[in-house]
Amino acid sequence: MKNMTLENLAAACEGKLVCKGQVPEREASGVVIDSRKAKEGCVFLAVKGERTDGHRFIRDVFAKGALGVVCEQLPEDAAGPCILVEDSLKAFRQIAAFYREQLPAKVVGITGSVGKTSTKEFVAAVLAQKYRVHKTQGNYNNEIGVPLTVLSMPEETEAAVLEMGINHFGEMHRLSRIAQPDICVMTNIGQCHLEYLGSREGILKAKSEIFDFMRPDGSVILNGDDDMLATLVQVKGKAPACYGIPANGRDEDGKYEVYAENIRMQGILGSEAVFCRHGESFPVHIPLPGEHMVYNALAAAAVGFQMGLTQEEIAAGIASVRSVSGRSRVIRAGSRILIDDCYNANPVSMEAAIDLLTGAGRNGAGGRPDGKAGRTVAVLGDMFELGEKENELHERIGRYLIEKGVDCIICTGTLSASMYQGALAAAEEKGRQPSGGIHYFPDRQKLLGKIDSLLMPEDMILVKASHSMGFEAVTEHLAGTACSGKA
Repeated sequence: MKNMTLENLAAACEGKLVCKGQVPEREASGVVIDSRKAKEGCVFLAVKGERTDGHRFIRDVFAKGALGVVCEQLPEDAAGPCILVEDSLKAFRQIAAFYREQLPAKVVGITGSVGKTSTKEFVAAVLAQKYRVHKTQGNYNNEIGVPLTVLSMPEETEAAVLEMGINHFGEMHRLSRIAQPDICVMTNIGQCHLEYLGSREGILKAKSEIFDFMRPDGSVILNGDDDMLATLVQVKGKAPACYGIPANGRDEDGKYEVYAENIRMQGILGSEAVFCRHGESFPVHIPLPGEHMVYNALAAAAVGFQMGLTQEEIAAGIASVRSVSGRSRVIRAGSRILIDDCYNANPVSMEAAIDLLTGAGRNGAGGRPDGKAGRTVAVLGDMFELGEKENELHERIGRYLIEKGVDCIICTGTLSASMYQGALAAAEEKGRQPSGGIHYFPDRQKLLGKIDSLLMPEDMILVKASHSMGFEAVTEHLAGTACSGKA
């Protein structure tokens, strides 16, 4: 790793280098916080976690050939050099920021309430048409994940795409210090993490900390159709570049850097659109379903243009994107179609997922080759971190399910009792009872015990809840029972 010697690391994290014998001058082969991943020549950061303390494994990593250890307490029998620090996690961030500064790669930082992961996938796919790309893997978007992503970046990386997620003030400031983004992308400001951030205004303020360590010549790309982001008319003296979908189909006011027109939804198969920029246009196939994916693809196009890609390269990158597990992933399970969107949930993403479910059910039978349209079924669970309005927001989703005409509604979890009540009330008011009924289960286990009896073979089923509800088990159950022929 470029310039990652123990002397440099000690200086970067304001630590004291304590060593036995001569300090090696060679660069570290890697930086790890999991002792099981320690290899010859690596540097191990001994971090105190909720379940274990990395200091317990210092002897083990030296036995594996570690170059050195960063720790808060010096071990009595250290077999090699140690860097003594007050806070290992802070040192972890400082070392990641130092490594980022050693590399010439352009960094794209992506944040927002909804769509970060899918936008990251689109941006990475587009940039990969021209550059060697490194991107966030899995859900590594927090104060552990971002430094791990940066520290795993190969030296030959030309473009890094970092997903950056937060739920408290100050977190994005620290993530920005690590990432030092050249391009900042903000997807939207929705109703999530309200428990800690208080309001959409608070969310905007917290996420705007991404600009704190943006490179001096950096640029900002925003969803121009988000009312909160529209208030950011200048960032560090420069106007952001906006993307979006004009209400009347044309960008008559010159609001957008990139916009979409002639959008043709194709259900589960995705959509076709024409992307426009500076008077020129080109066709794009967006392989992931839902209008929100058009927005994510537009963000990627805006980044692509700023990074010097051609229209053809951008269109090819967008068309190559594949869905990520838990995020609008389509699973064909026998004669059923599952929409696996159970990685996380908040009111904005929940409504978008319901729109996807009902829209896919109407358009091309969700991509079924035989054209048969089954029922639309929503299997939904609790949304967390919504603060004092959590019951009201769940009730609103229940009403939205009736408004959109979902055929079978299944709500699960303590908070989802309000979703269930909202659906019942809306159905009574509108005289519109879903053909498959409105059902409630207090927990996931009760749901799994009864769900098969509520479903039909041709159903199109949305599965969505906050991550800690563990709805991956629901998706696995439905996929397994459908494939085995059970109903």
